[in-house]
Amino acid sequence: MPDYFIGLMSGTSMDGIDAVLVDFADRPLRLVSTLHQPWPEDIRQRMLTLAEQRVPLNLDEYGELDAGLGARFADCVLQLLAQTDIGPGDVAAIGSHGQTVRHQPSGPAAFSLQIGDPHTIAEVTGIATVADFRRRDIAAGGQGAPLAPAFHRFLFADPREYRAVLNIGGMANLTLLPGNGGIVRGFDTGPGNVLLDSWCRQHLTEPFDRGGEWARSGTMDQALLDLLLDAPFFRQPPPRSTGRELFCTDWLQARLQQLATPPAPQDVQATLLELTVRSIADALGQSAADTERLLVCGGGAHNTFLMERLTQALPGCIVESTEACGLHPDWVEATAFAWLAKQALAGRPGNLPAVTGASRPVVLGVVYPA
Repeated sequence: MPDYFIGLMSGTSMDGIDAVLVDFADRPLRLVSTLHQPWPEDIRQRMLTLAEQRVPLNLDEYGELDAGLGARFADCVLQLLAQTDIGPGDVAAIGSHGQTVRHQPSGPAAFSLQIGDPHTIAEVTGIATVADFRRRDIAAGGQGAPLAPAFHRFLFADPREYRAVLNIGGMANLTLLPGNGGIVRGFDTGPGNVLLDSWCRQHLTEPFDRGGEWARSGTMDQALLDLLLDAPFFRQPPPRSTGRELFCTDWLQARLQQLATPPAPQDVQATLLELTVRSIADALGQSAADTERLLVCGGGAHNTFLMERLTQALPGCIVESTEACGLHPDWVEATAFAWLAKQALAGRPGNLPAVTGASRPVVLGVVYPA
C-alpha cells in the first residue's frame, strides 16, 4: 500500500519552490513526481528585502507576504499532483519548510522565522500540512538547523565507509556519517551559492553562474579571500548555523572596501567560489578528515568548476553527486521535509541533538489538519 508524502522546500537561494511527491512504502523511498516553480522576481525581491533587513516591512506587508507565499506553496502542490493520477486524499501529509526570512539561533531570545502560511496550504490542498520545523529544536536549546542530517542518515549512511553529505544551497552544510555506526554530526560551513549568485545577478544580470564558467575565467584574489575567511563564524565550533543575516551583499561590500584596489568582477567571483570550497574543505578536514566519500546535493552540485575545486581540495576523498546513491541532488532537501512530516505524524523525533545542540530529541513541526 502506498505511503505518500509531499515535501516543499524554498532555501536561502530563494530561486523557487522545490516540490516532491514521495512514496515511502518502497524501501527506502521512491520519487513519484517532482516540480520546481520559480519565484516571480517581485516576490523574490520582497523576500530578499525582509531576509537581508534592507527595509523594514510593516505588519500588513509581512502578513500579505506570508499569505501570498502560502497560496503559492499550495498551488505548487496542486500542480505536482496534476502530473500524476494521485489525489489529495491519497497523500498522508505535506511537509512545508517555508521560506526562512530570519534565523537568529543564539542569544536569550533565539528564534528562526519561516513564512508561507501553512493554514492556507492545508485549506487549499485538502491535505494535512506539517510546518514550523525549526522552533521546537530551538526551544530545546538547539540551533534549529541543519535539520536534514537525520534524513541523510536514514538514506545515505553505509556501514562500509565514512561518508559525508554536503548540501550546497544558499548556505552550505555538512552531515558526517561514520561508517562504524558512530554519532552523526552536522553543521553549516558558511556560504554556498548565496554570494556567488548575488554577485552574478549584480554584474551579469543572470540568476547564477552556469557551470561556474564566469568564476573559472577569473583569478582568485588572495587578499580578498583572507578578509572573507577572517569572519568569526569560521572559527566557531559546531553546533553552528548561519544565513543571509551574516553572509549577504553588504558583508561582501564591506570587505571589498577594505582593499586598496578592488579586484575585477570575475576575480571576485573566482574568490567567492574559493571561499565556498575552502570553508567546506577546512570544516571537513577539522571534523572528519577520514571521510572517504562526499555526496553533494543542492544547486552547487551543478557547478562544474565548484565540483572540480572540491575534488582538488579533498585528495583521497571521492566527491560525487547524491545521484550516485539513488537520489537526484535537486530533490534531496524537499524529500527530507517529506520525511520529517512522516516523522512528525508518527510522533518520532526529527532532530539530532549532536547536530543542532538541542538538549534532547524532539518531534519537529506543527500539524495543520486538512
